[in-house]
Amino acid sequence: SGQQYGQQPGGGYVETGQPGYGAPAPLPPKKKSSAGKIVLIVLAVVLVLCVGGGAIALFATKDKVGEVVTATKTRLSEPATLAGRPKVTEPQLQQAATQMKSEIAKDVPNATSTVGAFYGEPEKKDLVMIAGASGVIADPKKEMADAITAITPELGAKEFKTVNAGPLGGDAKCGDGKTEDIPVAVCIWADKGSLGMVVVYFKSAAEIQSEFVTMRGEIEKQG
Repeated sequence: SGQQYGQQPGGGYVETGQPGYGAPAPLPPKKKSSAGKIVLIVLAVVLVLCVGGGAIALFATKDKVGEVVTATKTRLSEPATLAGRPKVTEPQLQQAATQMKSEIAKDVPNATSTVGAFYGEPEKKDLVMIAGASGVIADPKKEMADAITAITPELGAKEFKTVNAGPLGGDAKCGDGKTEDIPVAVCIWADKGSLGMVVVYFKSAAEIQSEFVTMRGEIEKQG
């Protein structure tokens, strides 16, 4: 008859009318992954590796004591909402975020905090990814330059321009890129206590610069 049968909890079988019941159905082939999330997870890990590669060190004596204290107290967190966007509940993206945080924590064992999450409503082409780590960074400018050098070939970004870093200070740059034909805007910040990245899908860097300051302020806390 072509019908399949599934076992009931109390024993016996019931006709389901669905072929292949009890076995996972193969996913149809996709030309694009979920907004290129896998590519950007790799980029995020590359970014935070810059923090772990000997960058976490004591400041030189010329640095002010207050700066050192602020850096050691800096923490990154995943807010309940990001610039008004809810955390994504889509299972695949949640799994990707969990994997990203796991990789960041593994690759940056000296980090005092790590973040990796998605926000927005992907079905409405509103999606933001955050990734980063906190820890005392001796040379934030160098770490940012290294991070940009690492991700630029993957994103096809031509230029990262200096933007307003906001009241938390440090340096920030944003650039346009593309992953799997989807435009992405990437903003990176670096200060003496953290290195982080915000990726906004389907947007340009010019469109998100002012919002970036808001998002960073919700992610990073100093002291």
